[in-house]
Amino acid sequence: MLNKVPGLKKTIRARAKGHINIRPTSEAMLELVTLLFLNSLAEEAKTRAFEDKSATIRSNHIRDVLLNQ
Repeated sequence: MLNKVPGLKKTIRARAKGHINIRPTSEAMLELVTLLFLNSLAEEAKTRAFEDKSATIRSNHIRDVLLNQ
C-alpha cells in the first residue's frame, strides 16, 4: 500500500510557471492537502457505490464524483 501519492511534487513543479522552490513545510502541506482530497474523494465514491448498491468502489463511481463537482 502506498503511503503517499506518487509524483505529486514533481507534477506541481512541472505545471508551475518558471523555476519554483518549495520549502519543506510547503511540501508537508501539499501532502496533507492531497491526502485530505483523496479522503473526501473516497468518501464520496463510497456514498455513490452505496447508492448503486455495489459492494466495491469502482472507477465509474470515482469518475461520477469528479465530473459532478
